[in-house]
Amino acid sequence: MSASTPQPAAPAPGHEVFESLPPALRPREQGSGESSGRRWRIETALLLALGVFLLVATINDLSRQTGVNARLNADLSTWRAYTGNAYHNLLVDTQLLGPTTKREVVCGNTSPGPPKGRTQICLLIWGPIAGGRRPVHGGWYLPPRSEDVQRLRYGCFGNDGGRFCPR
Repeated sequence: MSASTPQPAAPAPGHEVFESLPPALRPREQGSGESSGRRWRIETALLLALGVFLLVATINDLSRQTGVNARLNADLSTWRAYTGNAYHNLLVDTQLLGPTTKREVVCGNTSPGPPKGRTQICLLIWGPIAGGRRPVHGGWYLPPRSEDVQRLRYGCFGNDGGRFCPR
């Protein structure tokens, strides 16, 4: 090669990594003056705003889930204390009384056996946590292997248990 023929500039170290990217996604050699700086500030502000939004949403979700977990642990402890059974295979229904009501139905066998394999007692539990437990407002019994929970309830008890049983 002669000295008069211009030689292409050697790519900067590490540039071969970006060669497989589309041109719009490759890093630019230099900005295009003032408009490039303004664009960079806008992009940075938008990314920071998105980051703050995601951080706030994550913290909100974690705090809500922590409250739900504390409530459900108190419900399990309440069922065990109320029935005198230390069973661990309990069913907690947060949807039956409404997902946003913070009211749960906790069901478990009245005698040892597989889940739903024996007669079950279901408790209506809601209210504040005190001493690791929540107030019981009523409940009902279910026959073994019950799938239609609403139709097969019987022996309702407590202040609010009667309104949930079929008449």
